Amino acid sequence: MTPVKPSLAQEFVWRLEALAYDLVTGLARLFPIDGVSDFGAWLFKGLGPLTGTHKVVMTNLRIAFPDTPEAELQRLAVACWAETGRVALEFPILDKIMADPSRVEVINGERLAEIAREGQAVVFISGHFSSMEVMPAAIVHAGIKCQITYRAMNNPHVDASFRRSRFRYGVRLFAPKGGESARELIRALGRGESAALMNDQKFNGGVAAPLFGVICHTAPGPSSFALRYNIPLQPMSVQRTNKARFRVIVHPPIHLENTGDRNADLAAGVGKVNGFIEDCVRARPSEWFWVHKRWPGEHYRKP
Repeated sequence: MTPVKPSLAQEFVWRLEALAYDLVTGLARLFPIDGVSDFGAWLFKGLGPLTGTHKVVMTNLRIAFPDTPEAELQRLAVACWAETGRVALEFPILDKIMADPSRVEVINGERLAEIAREGQAVVFISGHFSSMEVMPAAIVHAGIKCQITYRAMNNPHVDASFRRSRFRYGVRLFAPKGGESARELIRALGRGESAALMNDQKFNGGVAAPLFGVICHTAPGPSSFALRYNIPLQPMSVQRTNKARFRVIVHPPIHLENTGDRNADLAAGVGKVNGFIEDCVRARPSEWFWVHKRWPGEHYRKP
């Protein structure tokens, strides 16, 4: 199908957005790494609570931690905004962060070395934990051939800038999300390559499974791929240790049971993925990306 050509007005807006993004990127690259991270935290901590998205953040926190006092949730929400600001401004300089070995510690890195050495195919799974782009960079730097999924930006010019930023820290294999993504991942896994997917956002039509005790829909793709090729899910997470310094954790692999009942096996896989996500969030709640609507829409329409 031929892509719809944007209107002149839309193209103008896109160009302005791309110019703004490139300007921010250029400025961020002029200053020290920790200073850029600190500025992002300061800026978002002040502006985030003033936006309409703050209501989404508070709703999510109340769902996840229903017994937590409101004052503590408000404090946590501000910490979440500070983390979001750090992540936003660290992305344009992630190549500089990855180039400094003292800034990224990999826990259980021998597991990544094993995957690379033996040419194992795995399905990497993770969530939007802290500066999440550190994870695919660590996978690629370990020498693993892996398809890294991403959701293309609506603005194609900003999307191109995002891709260039990723190229700078070594991530060059992409499988844009959508129908073509699934086909591309299937071809890659068939060749014995790995795939990496974020599995913590709402997926309409996905498998209904509990997260923090509340049913939500989760993409079955990672579990489906693991079952289809009889390969493990390989969980990873990213934690912030101090300013723009990180700990990448390679967790024990998750092996799914293939009983022949596809629906039950998928549901079991999704349940394990949600359990992993929940454990990571509970351990470091301020470092999850709380600004997206993870649960069904009715939770966000309540007064």
